[in-house]
Amino acid sequence: MTKNKNSGIVYSTEFGKMCPACGCPVNQCTCRKKTRAVVNDGIVRVSRETKGRKGKGVTVISGVPLDAEEIKDLGKTLKKKCGTGGTVKDGIIEIQGDHRDFLIPELEKNGWTVKRSGN
Repeated sequence: MTKNKNSGIVYSTEFGKMCPACGCPVNQCTCRKKTRAVVNDGIVRVSRETKGRKGKGVTVISGVPLDAEEIKDLGKTLKKKCGTGGTVKDGIIEIQGDHRDFLIPELEKNGWTVKRSGN
C-alpha cells in the first residue's frame, strides 16, 4: 500500500487546525508569513477593466507596496468605503464598478504615488 504524500494531521485536539505545508499549528505557522510584496517601481496604479467580465467594469488597483495580508485588509476597507464588492487576487485589488475618482485620493492619504492608468 502506498502512502499519500498529502496525508497528514489536519486537526489536533491539542493544537487545533494544522498547516498542511509545514505541519505546525496554524497560529504558529511561519511558512505563509514568508511571502512579501513584489518589489515594484513604487507607483500604485488605478485603472478600469472590463475584459473577461461580460462588459461589467471593475476598478483595478495594482502595485500596492504591502504584503499579502495587508493588501487583503486594504481591499476590505476600500470595498466598504465604496459600498461595493470585489476581490483580492495575486496582490491586485479589484473593486466592482468605476470608483477611480474616489479611490485615488484615498490611496494618496497613505503617502503613495498614485497614477490613473488607462482611460
